[in-house]
Amino acid sequence: MGSRFDITMVAENETKANFYVDEAIAEISRIEKLISSWNPDSQTSLINKNAGVKPVKVDEELFNLIERAIRISKITDGAFDISFASIDRVWKFDGSMKQKPSEEAIKNSVAKVGYNNIVLDNEAGTVFLKLEGMKIGFGALGKGYAADKVKKMMQEKGVTAGIINASGDLTTWGKQPDGKDWMVGITNPLNKNKVFSWFPVYNAAVATSGNYEKYVEFDGKRYTHIIDPRTGYPASGLVSVTIFSDSGELCDALATSVFIMGTETGLNIIDQLKGIECIIVDEDNQIHTSQNIQLNNQ
Repeated sequence: MGSRFDITMVAENETKANFYVDEAIAEISRIEKLISSWNPDSQTSLINKNAGVKPVKVDEELFNLIERAIRISKITDGAFDISFASIDRVWKFDGSMKQKPSEEAIKNSVAKVGYNNIVLDNEAGTVFLKLEGMKIGFGALGKGYAADKVKKMMQEKGVTAGIINASGDLTTWGKQPDGKDWMVGITNPLNKNKVFSWFPVYNAAVATSGNYEKYVEFDGKRYTHIIDPRTGYPASGLVSVTIFSDSGELCDALATSVFIMGTETGLNIIDQLKGIECIIVDEDNQIHTSQNIQLNNQ
């Protein structure tokens, strides 16, 4: 999935813990084979190959994942969109870009992006992309989904506690061996060495989206690597967004979405969603939180 997974299990002994870790890795690999658009033999790749041609029958698991992704797209008014994979990458963040892309190039780059052109047939179990050249991808929620599946599998096997760290996005269950909650420290990306608040994460997930590592500057304005799928323009105004919920999949998707939507719209949507909380750091180094977050500086 292009992500590093670090897996921690609380078990009776090291042998059992290692056994469970191996099972977790096997489950992540299984999911990757299903959803990876880099694997030419995956069902996701088959959907993309048949864009504008014909519907493709897929496993119920993938169908349901796509269905949930479309639901998130509707909630976020398209700030999240799995058809973002269709974008022409006219922005470069590797230092090679010397001038901004033209308005026409930016507009054309998202011409085939749009979740409204994904057709699901519940009875047939098929997925159809209306436009030739259209693609879907799970880069914005795949690792969270995999972490959720591993967590569920381990709980069913009687593993009392653990953490799945997918490139910094955490999914947890149970407590540490000493009975204390797992804790996550939130840092300001502009000062990574200083934690400004600690949060207990009990049977929950946390994910962060940020623009502090990949960006370009033109005429004094910073353009981040996080692109708005609706416009083709990079998101601006925020430095990081951290989402808490009981689902790694939701955390992944909403962190990116809120980053694109901005502080006011993003917090307004988060405050309407039950069991989901948010911390935003804006480009002026100001911290904003959803209604039920209380910062703990201890």
